[in-house]
Amino acid sequence: MPSVPPFSRSEKIADYVTRCRPVEWREQRVTASDGTSIAIAVGSIPATFAKSCHTCQETTQIQKHKVILYLQGNASSLPPRLPYLSDVLRLLTRSVPEEPHIKYTIIAVSYRGFWTSKGRPSQKGIELDIAAALDWVSRTYGASQDQLHLILWGQSIGAGIATVAAAQYMKREASHLPSRRQLSIDAILLETPFVSVRHMLATLYPQKWLPYRYLYPFLRNHWDSREALQGISSSEVKWRPKILILQAGEDELVPREHGTELEALCTKLDIDVQRKEISGAFHTEVIAKGSGRQAIANFLTEL
Repeated sequence: MPSVPPFSRSEKIADYVTRCRPVEWREQRVTASDGTSIAIAVGSIPATFAKSCHTCQETTQIQKHKVILYLQGNASSLPPRLPYLSDVLRLLTRSVPEEPHIKYTIIAVSYRGFWTSKGRPSQKGIELDIAAALDWVSRTYGASQDQLHLILWGQSIGAGIATVAAAQYMKREASHLPSRRQLSIDAILLETPFVSVRHMLATLYPQKWLPYRYLYPFLRNHWDSREALQGISSSEVKWRPKILILQAGEDELVPREHGTELEALCTKLDIDVQRKEISGAFHTEVIAKGSGRQAIANFLTEL
């Protein structure tokens, strides 16, 4: 289950402004359906800077807006991650100089109990948090759905949250009237994912004589990507997200087999999937490696 590092509640976006430039971040509040106030950090590169990165000097009109909902890993807070997310946004802005009409926005969600978000973390509560964030995205950017591309990006436990959130979102959308215009999830980026909490118990405690691996039925949180991917595949909605699995070559926590199992399952379910391994990266270092950021940028620019 996610936990909160010491002093994380006192961290501020302002403390990382210099390291994030020219990306501008702001804190917003969204309210989950149970009334819990959740913090999100919204970041993008101002149009004036983005335009200067391209050869086109004329006033440009956004023709494609790619909104990335970022779901953090365990024992982390949002502000220290913003410089790394800013690195990705800078790379994306410079990646396709011949297409200055594309805008990228990252919306990083702070789960309940994390950073300045209220409440206490639980799977049920976090599911409500992500549903509220998706509703906020739809209200804020959904007016121009033809231009909008929505991507979920989850790291570690956030990858499990991303797959579960996508499956639940697709289930909700399938229950709406056919006449409703749906905001589709175009892609899911799974950074150092594990198959499920149950699989991680067996990974962390492989000895069959230890009791921990048998405690799965008593856990309050399960985060099962295998079950979620099956739900995505069987959904009645017409669209299906593409998936990128990013693994750390030196992952000290999640074995390589978790990523290969998820890739095999996606292939079996006829879900468009890629898997890449970032050489030399430990579990939390994929985004810190240049090759990791480049793999992310390549995936996002291809959408």
